[in-house]
Amino acid sequence: MGSLLPSWLLGPALLIVSLGPLAPLALAAEASVPASPIQAPALAGFDPITGPRSRLGRDWIGTRPVAPDTPILVLAGHADSQGMNGAGTSGAAVAAGASPMYPGISDELYWNMVVAEAVVTLGQQRGLRISSYRPPFRTIPDGNHPSTNWSVGRQHAASGGYALEIHFDAWGPDGIGSGLIPPLHRPFSSLDESLAAAFGGFPMAFRGGLGGPRRGIALLEVGKLEGPLERSLRNPATRTDTVMAIAERIVTALEVGLGRSPATAMPLSPPPGGVGSAPPGKGLQASSADE
Repeated sequence: MGSLLPSWLLGPALLIVSLGPLAPLALAAEASVPASPIQAPALAGFDPITGPRSRLGRDWIGTRPVAPDTPILVLAGHADSQGMNGAGTSGAAVAAGASPMYPGISDELYWNMVVAEAVVTLGQQRGLRISSYRPPFRTIPDGNHPSTNWSVGRQHAASGGYALEIHFDAWGPDGIGSGLIPPLHRPFSSLDESLAAAFGGFPMAFRGGLGGPRRGIALLEVGKLEGPLERSLRNPATRTDTVMAIAERIVTALEVGLGRSPATAMPLSPPPGGVGSAPPGKGLQASSADE
């Protein structure tokens, strides 16, 4: 498996099962919200909202139970790596000539932040101990600086919480699809398993072990930033419903993983403005360059 994996993965007790192939960014208040969580896709490997799922073999299963009141920290992937290698995907639309969703940041970071804020707001309304963190600067070259996603997420995970970083996968042949890349700091949990059931899963040592999972941070690829998913996010007429469908699925998966009964979806009460009405944080020249 390689030396990058933690020692607990190499012990005899490991159960491995191959399962086969912006400040904040508000949502439009007048848009409707799905009344029930989006169900798992009918066709293996493809989801009607998020598109293709990872077809890489998932070589893990989460069986470790977690307490229902486990604190959850949600991070927006690439929030500290703009203007450098690892800023996140531009998305297919920008690659084809469309304007970015917000100047100076990748479209992936924009949607990572939008989804992260929606997940936290909905999760708090549903009674979860859930919060978010956003680095003070958009670019932090030292991945181990105490202000990076990596450092804050690692500290949260080490103290017994669950750290979840939101991502969108690359468009085109470089992307794989939706799925959870599990944290590697301790045996896989029911939270890991529930998110993988909802979005798909990646191998535990994907790309040799990414920086976030090695630090105890779960990475959730929502989907490839292309095709119907990207179009429904960019279209003002469908944007809020799409974001809320994604957030609803994430929050429901968290509830199931915590051993709680999934609650009925409740509408968000966003601050005035609308999606992207305020800049998502400014600052220096980031840490998640390999993710």
